[in-house]
Amino acid sequence: MVLDNEKLWEAYIDSPEPHLKDEIVKRFLPLVRYVASRMSVKFPTGLDFEDILSFGVLGLLDAIDRFEPDRGFVFQTFAVPRIRGAILDELRRFDWISRSGREKLQKFERTLENIAKENGSADDASLMKAMDMDEKSYKDLLEIASRSYVVSLDDVLALEDGDMQREETIEDDAPSALDIMEQNEEVELVAEALKRLPERERLLLSLYYYEGLTLKEIGQVLGVTESRVSQLHGRALSLLRADLKASA
Repeated sequence: MVLDNEKLWEAYIDSPEPHLKDEIVKRFLPLVRYVASRMSVKFPTGLDFEDILSFGVLGLLDAIDRFEPDRGFVFQTFAVPRIRGAILDELRRFDWISRSGREKLQKFERTLENIAKENGSADDASLMKAMDMDEKSYKDLLEIASRSYVVSLDDVLALEDGDMQREETIEDDAPSALDIMEQNEEVELVAEALKRLPERERLLLSLYYYEGLTLKEIGQVLGVTESRVSQLHGRALSLLRADLKASA
């Protein structure tokens, strides 16, 4: 007899037998694939998508060990940040962004923040001029930005859209009232910053994080290449970060 998720968890919590854990892992492996496929990461030399999936499985196993159904969490919501975190931890071991890439990205962030404080927004031409970069170097930098901001907006957008209960995102350690207040304020700040993005960037993030489209599918909607969507994704997240820093 195949148990539904609730019954499976009840059986595992009551008696954590290896075969029950194996069944939970098997049942939620598609979640690992889903998280990994939505992370805008170019694999370091020597790694492929199967390696990324194996990193995600480590996060899934950690989530299974730490999950407490009686606390009212939804397992998928509980597991996603741990899967993503495990993937990022392993990728950092491979130093997948070079030192020069990080330095350029930091300069880009400072430039965006300064322009955001002065003018509120910046187009590509003004950014290339401020960075003293040609178009190719600028697009390469946007690719780096897209890969580096893997800490995505999934949780924030889900909260804003009402698809997720706020208590589902609370960490394991019981937060104080101040912690919850600060978390809610951060969500509101991000939501307001999203509204201030240019229409194209706002549409791209909506298609990616709300609608769940891939970069290739978004390219078909916008009439541009997948590579260009990746660049626009990096620009959108960079603008968002700069806006939040300028508003701090």
